[in-house]
Amino acid sequence: MRQQILVLYLASSALDSDVVGWSRYDGTGRTRPTTGDSDEPPYPTGLAALHDGWRLFQASQLLPSQSGHEYDVSFLKHEFFFEKVEDGSRS
Repeated sequence: MRQQILVLYLASSALDSDVVGWSRYDGTGRTRPTTGDSDEPPYPTGLAALHDGWRLFQASQLLPSQSGHEYDVSFLKHEFFFEKVEDGSRS
């Protein structure tokens, strides 16, 4: 069995909010996704990934902004990790 990982960055902490960034990793070796290989996200929302069989296994902590820094630009903070476990044979 091999693990596939999908990292979705959402517009907010709600799973039904829009995907604004993503990364994919395929432990089966069947595909070799790379950064920037698509202009469209694999799913429109995190909830859509759940509907397609991805299992959510980690979400970022919700941390409040420090006073006076509410509009600072930084990393994408609404990060969700999903996985699928599939047969590892390469076809």
